[in-house]
Amino acid sequence: MAKILVVYFSQTGNTRKMAEAVKEGVEKEGIEVNLKELKDIKADDLLKYEGLIIGSPTYYGTMAAEIKQLLDDSVKFHGKLDGKVGAAFSSSANIGGGNETTVLDILQALLIHGMIIQGDPHGDHYGPVAVGTPDGRSIRQCQRLGSRVARLVKKIYG
Repeated sequence: MAKILVVYFSQTGNTRKMAEAVKEGVEKEGIEVNLKELKDIKADDLLKYEGLIIGSPTYYGTMAAEIKQLLDDSVKFHGKLDGKVGAAFSSSANIGGGNETTVLDILQALLIHGMIIQGDPHGDHYGPVAVGTPDGRSIRQCQRLGSRVARLVKKIYG
């Protein structure tokens, strides 16, 4: 059975709340999902999943250094994530804080691994974002992301 990993880094709890909502969306589709704090995984763990959803706070317009380190560490198995499904989400302190650039930076790394990224024609096109504490809109977008990734994983992996 296909599995999805939702991994996140969060200092204030905002990105964690988003990750929990993403997990709910995956669960609604009947796919096995593991929700992990970044400190609880190593890059090698990424190989065990057919789907990978990464959440990061926005720091200076990009992902947290801790998330970047995970992606840097994943270089050692370049090509082994090819064909798996990837997605990202982010939180920031202000509206112009760089949420979209953070999501796109994570997606860029996943694309370099050869992962499949699905955009969303409704709502947060690149991946869910929140400003401060996730509101109802952000939570719904996170649940939607989880559901959409789970459905795509099902299509690809059965």
